Amino acid sequence: IPVQTILRDASAKVARVELEKAGNDIGYIMGLGDEIPASLEQIGYDVSLLKEGDITLENLQRFDAVILGVRAYNALERARFFQPALFEYVKKGGTLIVQYNKNFGLTIPMEDLAPYPLKISRDRVTVENAPVRFLKPEHPILNWPNKITESDFDGWVQERGLYFPNEWAEQYEPILSSNDPGEPPRNGGLLVARYGEGYYIYTGYSWFRELPAGVPGAFRLFANMISIGKKPRP
Repeated sequence: IPVQTILRDASAKVARVELEKAGNDIGYIMGLGDEIPASLEQIGYDVSLLKEGDITLENLQRFDAVILGVRAYNALERARFFQPALFEYVKKGGTLIVQYNKNFGLTIPMEDLAPYPLKISRDRVTVENAPVRFLKPEHPILNWPNKITESDFDGWVQERGLYFPNEWAEQYEPILSSNDPGEPPRNGGLLVARYGEGYYIYTGYSWFRELPAGVPGAFRLFANMISIGKKPRP
């Protein structure tokens, strides 16, 4: 697995990111618009922007991971038609990463949003340097191909995340916990579940802010999410 070194220049914040990654081909389904595809290309991924008509099982199977952009299930009116293909892609060994959605104005019923039940709430962590605790420190997503530590949450901008699920089925593993001062722990910001042969990940952390801002730890953890299906099994 090659080490990736990224220098962000021009008028943007300059950041040096050293990370390892597994998998290369990403399918990205844009929601309301974000800069994550360009950010992923800067760390060496090949990113294909998918239109709704592209979302078929046959087409999805060429990707190492498929990512839904910010608020995709608030924006895409035909989500209910391509949702079965996404789930079948995961079942056959793919990795699906779903970023945050608001819990109102969904274009698909909440009970159909994920392969196992989860309930999106208004829970958020608005303090960008709020402590982050590891609920599953031995989970592969925190250890491979990059070892994630507390320092990977340094330098985040504006917030930790928003619209975290606050209820989920037992098949999901909550990975991280954080909260604003005086608030209870918010454990639903990164949920990982096996579904068939693949992985379904729902995450409310603010990748759409952190990656364009060049936050090194955010890149490293996002690379781990993409890579999770490539980790050799014991």
